[in-house]
Amino acid sequence: MPHDSDDLFMAAEKDLTDFLKGPIKSYEHLRNYDFGPDDRRNVSCLSKYISHRVLFEYDVIAKTLASHDHNDVEKFVQEVFWRIYWKGWLEHRPSVWDEFVSFNFDRTANADYQNAISGNTGITCFDSWVNELKDANYLHNHTRMWFASIWIFTLGLPWQLGAFFFMQHLLDGDAASNTLGWRWVAGVQTVGKHYLARSDNILRFTDGRFGNDTLNEDAKPCCDKIEHPVIPIDRAGGMTGKFATLIVFDTDLYLASPDAYANYDRVLVLCLGNDERNVALSEAVLAFKQKLVKIFVMRCANASLSDTNNILKMASSIAGVDVVYPFVGDNLDYLKRLSARTSLRLHFLKRQDDIHCWQYAKKGFFNFRKHIPAIIDRLGLQA
Repeated sequence: MPHDSDDLFMAAEKDLTDFLKGPIKSYEHLRNYDFGPDDRRNVSCLSKYISHRVLFEYDVIAKTLASHDHNDVEKFVQEVFWRIYWKGWLEHRPSVWDEFVSFNFDRTANADYQNAISGNTGITCFDSWVNELKDANYLHNHTRMWFASIWIFTLGLPWQLGAFFFMQHLLDGDAASNTLGWRWVAGVQTVGKHYLARSDNILRFTDGRFGNDTLNEDAKPCCDKIEHPVIPIDRAGGMTGKFATLIVFDTDLYLASPDAYANYDRVLVLCLGNDERNVALSEAVLAFKQKLVKIFVMRCANASLSDTNNILKMASSIAGVDVVYPFVGDNLDYLKRLSARTSLRLHFLKRQDDIHCWQYAKKGFFNFRKHIPAIIDRLGLQA
């Protein structure tokens, strides 16, 4: 089987293996420290692969528990489950995503916003993180919380603009984790509970690199009176095909084996361009996604790259297609527009692992967390 000379799928597996061999042992104690972009020894840096399912969350958990006792790696396992939980929470409340993307993002004339995204606020740590985000397309998870708090409570900017900025530049940005993470910091995800960045906390967990900035450490949480009803998730979803053509998006590139989709006449793989996205991605992020889908095509039998024009032409000649469910977000929004324009029938394939986990994602994560041991047992994630 041929591989790209710079196969990100192989790199992902190596990074996971290396992390499980050593750094995971100190993860719980060191994970909150941001030692800077040149020293990530204390975190996994796997999120850019997990968010595209180049590394499948459930496989990551299973491999972790195959080599370590659960009690020793519980915090890392929980962090992987956070992404699963966020997706499930948003699936139950898709109107949260709709509200976010309907926000008026045309704030280019706002000087405070321009200073923020240019790293010209005068807040040393924040300005440094802006440049790091643009250069590396990554920020440490703890730093993301500080960044969002400063953006909202010290700079006084809408959380939606910050979530938009992150989605533009993060390689691991996804609709659920990014949107809901920003809502949580603002105090609208868990109503009345917000996150305030403190200088002493930044000083400690950046190992003294930052911490001398004056921040608003007494701000009240944001207020959001919009109600988002919980809707049921279709539990009839499965991976049983119905049509001869399958569509795969960059949000779920999990491939159990090269012939996993070999029963299809063709597998069409899409990475939407910015003209089809609610949030226009930076060149680096879009190029990363495009590279991932190209490698997926090389690895998957019957797969070929496609685009929206090709799908639109095809829609007039076939009755329907199967689709690996892409989750609430830009890809699903594209499919909704496609359905409105054509008579093409869409048959979604949903992974049973997701369906099982999402039933516990209607409330807060702490409620979800108490089910993790049973989920691990039920899904056979621990030998």
